[in-house]
Amino acid sequence: MRRYQALQLINELTADLPLVVTCAATSRELAAVETRDNHFYVLDSMGLVGSIATGLAIAAKGSDVQKVIGLEGDGSLFMNPNVLPTGGFLSPNRLFLILLDNQVYGSTADIPTYADRVDLGAIAEASGWTVGRADDEASFRSEYARLLNTAGPTFLHMRIEPGNATDVPKLLVDPVTITNRFQAWFTHRLGQGTEVNA
Repeated sequence: MRRYQALQLINELTADLPLVVTCAATSRELAAVETRDNHFYVLDSMGLVGSIATGLAIAAKGSDVQKVIGLEGDGSLFMNPNVLPTGGFLSPNRLFLILLDNQVYGSTADIPTYADRVDLGAIAEASGWTVGRADDEASFRSEYARLLNTAGPTFLHMRIEPGNATDVPKLLVDPVTITNRFQAWFTHRLGQGTEVNA
């Protein structure tokens, strides 16, 4: 499965959940699948999905938000692997990180990452996350359902094939618009009358 097919599946499963999406090809491809108010595209901020998702998961404590989903690539997670021990230490119940691991920097000519030798799922597990692994649609659906109902930080390590979707337009929405749209959606889901700084 390539990233675009994985994103179609993730989009189907996360219609009612906050979804923080890593930059570049992943954001562009998800926006091409569908753009929703619950999508927060982290444009030009490689490595920060886990940090943002952790903060939102903490903010969601006591709300009816089941999980805050962070969607990362292996290259981006290698930019800031500290989110794994930080998330494990803080241990927010609603934190769920999905890693689409194609072992390359997909937006820069498929330059290899370290993921062929460094197991990011093992690092997450050693840091206190509950980890699931998948490499096809059936195993993804099964592990996603299990982890969605697991307390504490959860991490779904999905192996995918390298390769970007073709003819995907650039994501040219103003980042302020993206932020305001997501903030309004998330604040409403929290059931609070206060603003949340996304």
